[in-house]
Amino acid sequence: MRIQVRRTGGFAGIERRAEVDTSALPDAAEADAWQRLAEQALADSGDSPPSGVPDGFRYRITVDGRTVQWADPRLSDAQRALISRLLKEGA
Repeated sequence: MRIQVRRTGGFAGIERRAEVDTSALPDAAEADAWQRLAEQALADSGDSPPSGVPDGFRYRITVDGRTVQWADPRLSDAQRALISRLLKEGA
């Protein structure tokens, strides 16, 4: 499973990108954890991109070719955890 994130917006408008390919991970348990988190985050997605707030972050997540969009502060716990883990910082 290939998981990609692109974060835009925020006060400074700095774009960040990160990705992980779970098939390249040496630890099967870690790969499973990534996959479960990504599946839960996608399950929490709505049908249309959520409205954000001024100077808030917007996220575009692609998991194996399926792309969804999310915006602060309307992130589920799974979405926030996936973004934080990918970007290695708080979401």
